[in-house]
Amino acid sequence: MARAQHLVELLRGDLLESSHRGHAVICDDSGQIVEAWGDPDHVTYPRSSAKMIQALPLVETGAARAAGLATEQLALACASHAAAHIHTDRVRTWLTAMGLDDAALLCGPQPPRDRAAKFEMIRAGDSPCRYHNNCSGKHCGFLTVTRHLGAAPDYLEMDHPLQVAIKEGFEETTGAESPCWGIDGCSAPNHATTIHAMARAMARFASAHDRSDSRSKAMVTLREAMMTHPELVAGEDRACTRLMRAAGGKAAVKTGAEGYFIAILPEQRIGIALKITDGATRAAECAMAALLARLGVVDAADPQVRAYLNPEITNFAGQVTGEMRAAPGLDGQAR
Repeated sequence: MARAQHLVELLRGDLLESSHRGHAVICDDSGQIVEAWGDPDHVTYPRSSAKMIQALPLVETGAARAAGLATEQLALACASHAAAHIHTDRVRTWLTAMGLDDAALLCGPQPPRDRAAKFEMIRAGDSPCRYHNNCSGKHCGFLTVTRHLGAAPDYLEMDHPLQVAIKEGFEETTGAESPCWGIDGCSAPNHATTIHAMARAMARFASAHDRSDSRSKAMVTLREAMMTHPELVAGEDRACTRLMRAAGGKAAVKTGAEGYFIAILPEQRIGIALKITDGATRAAECAMAALLARLGVVDAADPQVRAYLNPEITNFAGQVTGEMRAAPGLDGQAR
């Protein structure tokens, strides 16, 4: 078994002060590994990086079409949003259209990540609701499927028709049986798999336009919704949104908790999955920016990319004290 590989480094002056290790796989549309770092067979939870897989039943069952959902709602179903008004207003409208309210969501309340929304809530003396949860769009998608199927409202139970469909879709798309599952931050089940299997799933999303089956059509619908509305997938000043904007329609990317990140590259029919073993988001963002630049999907000089690929480290006086960068071998540059 290969060990986690040095992927991201932080320098202070000329000294390497700290580093982050992890695993990463680039996979082609045949399911084969193009490049890998660390252990492709490392098993972990993809967390929110799996949301486009969890959203497959929303499209496959016809629930999205029957509910008249637009691409904005489909993007939100794949989102880890910041609870800015552009997110929460749409979620509340979605709930209202189903005749439901905040109580129907089975995710917990979460303070907004969006600064303006957070301070607005503080000034008003309000408390966060479930629709503020970064996964509330996904849960609205879950509710839409549940209503379409006429199923019980306890849509997070493992024997619920929705969760049965999600597990089947997850294992079919990754091409591997999941060895276990855990409960995510939003209370939904999250299925574990290898880094290679997750990259293979993303490659299937990337090449889905080459196939005509219903699942592949659903994959195209969801990945296109993400790329059409990057601001809804995450939010302003978030890596998913900024990297998708920098890619200009060439990539759908999605972060997950504890240092997970995926990318779908339709033009190249390539999928990427990576995991930082210490769970650091900053390192996952840097590593993903490096791989996207390596593959020519984004320009390394683009300010939206440099913000994650090679950000300066400053102190409280604003003095530049160091930098973060991808380790040699990940960014394709010799040092």
